[in-house]
Amino acid sequence: MIKLSNMKGISDNSQDKIVLKPWGQETIFIPRNLKYTFKMLTIKKGCRISLQSHDEKRETFVLVSGEAFLTTGRSLKSLRTLKMEPFRGYTITIKTIHRIAAGTSDAIIIEGSTAEIGTTIRYEDDYNRSDETPSVRKKRGRGWHK
Repeated sequence: MIKLSNMKGISDNSQDKIVLKPWGQETIFIPRNLKYTFKMLTIKKGCRISLQSHDEKRETFVLVSGEAFLTTGRSLKSLRTLKMEPFRGYTITIKTIHRIAAGTSDAIIIEGSTAEIGTTIRYEDDYNRSDETPSVRKKRGRGWHK
């Protein structure tokens, strides 16, 4: 077996970072210095992420297991909700309002996106968190604590 450290052009991204969230957790698989990110969201049964948009970030979500619902719209008045299909990609463009909610089981979602940049604007949050700015993102738990 070849060791990863002996292969040219491949970085070891084994420093996975787990960020606990009130709705579950994020596991981040990409070093912070890259221009993209790749993470796994675990959303607990019956929980949901903020109703949010990003001023600089674009994301694609893929439901890997469980049941999840995606709400999206360009304005608060135009929001629509659909049941996510497993292994189908759902791309959220910059400034699109969105939220993912787990249904009757935990949902495992893979997220590929541009880097963790800009501000996450929160329109609604079940846990009373404020917008996530670059400075909040650097704090332990991204500003959220139990």
